[in-house]
Amino acid sequence: MKEKVVVGMSGGVDSSVAACLLKEQGYEVIGVTMQIWQEEPKDLSGQASGCCGLSAVEDARRVAWTLGIPYYVMNFRREFKEAVMDYFTEEYLRGRTPNPCIACNRYVKWEALLSRAIGIGADYIATGHYARILRLMNGRYAVQSSVTAEKDQTYALYNLTQEQLRRTLMPVGDYTKDEIRQIAADRGLAVAKKKDSMEICFIPDNDYAGFIERTAGETPGEGNFVDQDGNILGRHKGITHYTVGQRKGLNLAMGHPVFVTEIRPEKNEVVIGENEDVFSDSLVCTKVNWQAIEGLSDGERSVRAKIRYSHPGAPCMISALPDGRVSCRFETPQRAVTPGQAVVFYENDYVIGGGTIQ
Repeated sequence: MKEKVVVGMSGGVDSSVAACLLKEQGYEVIGVTMQIWQEEPKDLSGQASGCCGLSAVEDARRVAWTLGIPYYVMNFRREFKEAVMDYFTEEYLRGRTPNPCIACNRYVKWEALLSRAIGIGADYIATGHYARILRLMNGRYAVQSSVTAEKDQTYALYNLTQEQLRRTLMPVGDYTKDEIRQIAADRGLAVAKKKDSMEICFIPDNDYAGFIERTAGETPGEGNFVDQDGNILGRHKGITHYTVGQRKGLNLAMGHPVFVTEIRPEKNEVVIGENEDVFSDSLVCTKVNWQAIEGLSDGERSVRAKIRYSHPGAPCMISALPDGRVSCRFETPQRAVTPGQAVVFYENDYVIGGGTIQ
C-alpha cells in the first residue's frame, strides 16, 4: 500500500516541485494550502498576497490539477494569529526582534498541519524547504543542510521536534534552485518561473511598525535616543521602529555613523553607540530545542552558531546553564547579537539545536 503524504503547497515553485517529486517517488500525494490570512480583499494582487493568499491558492490548485493529485484549502487562521502574528507584535513591544517564520514552521506548518494530516490518515507531511532530514547513529533526527548553501533554510527549522522530523519529507533539499525550476519547466508546471516571496507574508509592504500600530491597539510613542550612560541624544519614533545593529533611519546628526546597540522598553529608550559597540563575543539563549542530541549532559561542546538567517555561522563554545538555558561564547566577536532572534547550533552540516537569544 502506498504511503500517504500531505504536501503544504504555497503556490510557489519549491512546494510545487516537492509534490511532483514525491508523486514520482510513488507516494500518494495530497496537496494542501494553509489559509492563514485574517481578512483578504478579493482584488489583492499576486504581488501583495504573500505565500498563502488568494493568488497562492489559485497557483497551487493549478499545479495540483496538472499533477493529478487531490487538493484542499485548510483554514489555519486562528493558529496563525495566535502563534505568529500575536507573538510578532508582543516581541516588538518588548524591545525584541522576533522571527515569525520560525514560529510559523514549528506551530503552524508542522504542529497544526501535521495534526490534521494524521487525522486524514497521512503518514507524512512535506514542504518545499531547502533542507534535508537526517537520522543519526544515536537514533535521533536532525535537519541537515541542503545541497545548496545559497538557499539553505535549516536555520528556520531548528525548532522542529523529533516526532515532527520523523514524519517529515523534504525532497527539495537534494537540489539547487536552478534544478528545481528546470524540473518544474520539464513537467509543465505553470509556476516554473514564479518569483520567490521575500517579505514577511502578513506584512507585504514591509512596514513592521505600521502593522504593530494597527494590531496592538496601544504602542509606545516617541521616546529618547540615549548613549550608554543615559545622556539624551535626540528623539525616536517609538521602539517598534528599531532593532539592534540598525544604522539607517535614525535621523541623528552625530557627524558620523552610529548604531542601535540596545532597546530599553521599560524606559522607552533606544541606546545609540559606535560600530564597535554592536559587537559581542557571547550570548545566552532560552527556550532551547535539541535535535541531534538530547542536551548538554557533557558540559561544554564546540559548535558553529548562526545568529540570524543571513549569518554565515561562527565557531563557538556552548555550555549548559540553570533552567535549561545555554551560554554561547564565540571565538571572535559577532555583529548585532539581537534579543528575540534565534541562535542555531551546527555540527558538520546538521543542526544540533538552538534557542531564542535572551
